[in-house]
Amino acid sequence: MLKTLINVFRVPELRNKILFTLGMLAVFRIGSWIPMPGANYSEIVKSMSHESQSGGALSRAAQFVSMFSGGTLDRSTIFGLGIMPYITASIIFQLLASVLPALKRLQEEGPVGRQKIMEWTRYATVLLSIFQSIGYLAFLNSRGMIYGDATANPLWWVMAVTAMVAGTMFLMWLGEQIDRFGIGNGVSLLIMAGILTSMPAAAKILMADFQPGEEGKMGWLGLVCLVAGFVGIVAATVLMTVAQRRIPIQQAKHTRGRRVFGGQKSYLPLRVNHGGVMPIIFASSLMIFPSVIFAQLKTQTQTMDIAPWIKNMMFFFSDALGQGQFVYIVLELLLIYFFSYFWINVQFNPEDMSKQLKESGAFIPGLRPGPRTAEYLDTVMTRITYVGAAFLGLVAVIPVVVYKSFNINMIVTQFLGGTGLLIVVSVALDMLQRIEANLLMRNYAGFLSGGDDDGPRLAGVSTA
Repeated sequence: MLKTLINVFRVPELRNKILFTLGMLAVFRIGSWIPMPGANYSEIVKSMSHESQSGGALSRAAQFVSMFSGGTLDRSTIFGLGIMPYITASIIFQLLASVLPALKRLQEEGPVGRQKIMEWTRYATVLLSIFQSIGYLAFLNSRGMIYGDATANPLWWVMAVTAMVAGTMFLMWLGEQIDRFGIGNGVSLLIMAGILTSMPAAAKILMADFQPGEEGKMGWLGLVCLVAGFVGIVAATVLMTVAQRRIPIQQAKHTRGRRVFGGQKSYLPLRVNHGGVMPIIFASSLMIFPSVIFAQLKTQTQTMDIAPWIKNMMFFFSDALGQGQFVYIVLELLLIYFFSYFWINVQFNPEDMSKQLKESGAFIPGLRPGPRTAEYLDTVMTRITYVGAAFLGLVAVIPVVVYKSFNINMIVTQFLGGTGLLIVVSVALDMLQRIEANLLMRNYAGFLSGGDDDGPRLAGVSTA
């Protein structure tokens, strides 16, 4: 491992890419502390801290948005919206491409078509950023988190909205620069950086709870179990992220004169977790809305003169849809399964795959090319998606179960599973594979390939 790390910095091009990526991430973190003009930072921190301690739905919503966007809504900075509007716009056009034939044809035109779709995505990002920033600022104003009478001045609204929209567009530009001059997926790295920044806070909370010998505090056994659980869940997440169902493929033989070409055997890899983190993102985002709505209705109905059965109903739904409750967990699992199959239907087309195999002269042994092959691929994908969705459901539920059963802070338990862990593992694996490819291309031993190479080898020269 140490030799591989040394080899990484021996290659000038790879070293420059890594240093550039780290520099862009440093710029992202610096911007995450620049406050938005007019926002009462101390009041925001106080309110969010109170919500977090009471387990309020508002705090969970802010943490959820911050996790998936890399933003800092709980601190109200110019990067408050993060990269979420850009991700939302990209998902919208990705879904529309599977529904609208004109957009699908444009996507299949190659780089020119994809560049046009990217241009439309940026315009949509600006519109979404404007709407989201206005909504967020209006929420801060309703909670008294804006200084003085700033909201009475239209120029303040223009300035604040412009600052937040510019922050989102700057983050989008940072991601594109990482894609172009750095290494890894820029947007994913920004999200991962936003998730990992909560690790020091989690470590601080864990050390505060670690008081061996004190009643009600964590001891050595609890700490060892927590660390062992973290390592085991990370290992299982890595395994399921890279897990594949390999379908054997046979190339057709072609006879030209006295020579026979083709006939090679290969395989078609189908990922077990084909949907990645998208099913959890969709399910978690939908579950936040009823939690926030019924929590607010519960608070308002306490002081209203209405029928008792309406109050009881609001109290029931507010408690049942609270994070960690049985009804909440069951609904989230059902949504994860639904969106897993929905995402597969959008992204995976067995008819097109069967057509491509037929046109390339390949077939699955024992199956006729065409509809029979498409039916087989659809059946296999349906079965492995069931396993992948079960894994996603388990990962999503573990942090909540640990939080409710062992009374461990949610900031700590989010590293025992959940969407944040999935994103970090997926992005880290992608980064590792890109570095591995750069090393192997220059005949260095990589992280995954092993070997005892200390330097590059000449092409075609054996070291045996």
